Amino acid sequence: MDASIILLIVVIVVGFILVGIYNRLVALRQTCNQAWGDVDVQLKQRHDVIPNLVETVKGYASHETDTLENVIKARQAAIVAPNVKELAGAENMLSGALRQLFALSEAYPDLKANQNFLSLQNELSDLENKIAAARRFFNNAVAEFNTAIEQFPAVLMASMFGFAKRDFFEVGEGERAAPQVKF
Repeated sequence: MDASIILLIVVIVVGFILVGIYNRLVALRQTCNQAWGDVDVQLKQRHDVIPNLVETVKGYASHETDTLENVIKARQAAIVAPNVKELAGAENMLSGALRQLFALSEAYPDLKANQNFLSLQNELSDLENKIAAARRFFNNAVAEFNTAIEQFPAVLMASMFGFAKRDFFEVGEGERAAPQVKF
């Protein structure tokens, strides 16, 4: 009788531990999902500002079609990217295209003085900062989740219940510097 009670207690304790591990993994996965949602909102806002910026530049530098088309193509690639890795690459291309667009504005003093252009440039710069903050939060959540599913004893349960490592939203080398806004 004593052995069966001890066995029952051990089974109950192990059950509570397993439920605790599972619930922690679920909570961490939800944190990753929430953090990704924050990144996604900021990226969508950025994507919404870009067409206005392109139209403003078009009015002053309409013969610079290659640069404008590169921005539009990069924006479209970022919008339709199917996963975090491809989105990161597309966003890096978009950042490079925007840098070219802002470099182009240096050659057009009237454009640099345009209030609409300056407003959009400031809004984009603010969004870049928000994206960077959201990206840091997301990558931190992913790091915590990935660590949790690799730690013992969670590693024994993680794959059984479909918990898989998540990709970081990494920046490219060209995006490491903040965009410069000049007046």
